[in-house]
Amino acid sequence: MTEPTTDFFKVIVTANQKGGVGKTTTAVNLAASLAATKRKVLLVDLDPQGNATMASSVNKHELKFSACEVLLNECEIGDAIVKTEVGYDVIGANDELTAAEVALMNELAREQRMKMQLEKVRGQYEYVIIDCPPSLNMLTLNALVAATSILIPMQCEYFALEGLSALMQTIENVKKSVNPALEIEGVLRTMYDPRNNLAVDVSSQLSEYFDDKLYRTIIPRNVRLAEAPSHGLPALQYDKTSRGALAYLALAGEILRKDAQARQASSASAA
Repeated sequence: MTEPTTDFFKVIVTANQKGGVGKTTTAVNLAASLAATKRKVLLVDLDPQGNATMASSVNKHELKFSACEVLLNECEIGDAIVKTEVGYDVIGANDELTAAEVALMNELAREQRMKMQLEKVRGQYEYVIIDCPPSLNMLTLNALVAATSILIPMQCEYFALEGLSALMQTIENVKKSVNPALEIEGVLRTMYDPRNNLAVDVSSQLSEYFDDKLYRTIIPRNVRLAEAPSHGLPALQYDKTSRGALAYLALAGEILRKDAQARQASSASAA
């Protein structure tokens, strides 16, 4: 196993119980953008659809080991890590994950599996990004238990607001029961169109409710961002000058600045 190279280790889960909000797009492009700033990044795909895997230039049908084997302790986590050409490492997923979810139901400490596995690579990565399925199940619970924080991508529309309250309740339940350290990393407005009056109105409501937890960065509707996954690439590799790619670079910068400020504040209080 590789010797530890960093003492900073943060696990960010992209999650939303509503599908189609840009969750996987955010996981892939945030991983690529953090890697572009020379951070060591691992992307973990916990969605049986395997979309984050395919969008990272990894063929989900050719995985020797996947997140399924990692969760079931059928391989070492290091054996499932795939080195990619897009700047970050990947633990891929495919439809075998559905079987893993069922198998986990009868296992002890089943919700702790991913957390225990990720501890083995602490020091090798600075950021771990976990992409979840759009539902609350054993896979999502594993991700939330392993997480330092949760990043919530959401569209600025009425039904997205409706689903947000259910997600907030889920986060509270996880904090009370299995991961008291879980925090909201931030809320990210995705697929944003400023010409849409409802989007502007919902954005304003989010700003009032989440205050400094709402990212200043807004991800626009962008054709190149939508096209990139079909080419098996993050937007940054597909078209680095596109508005979508630049927006995710800005998001990575915002996260890095907040983390730097938090570490400075922690050091000052310790002194």
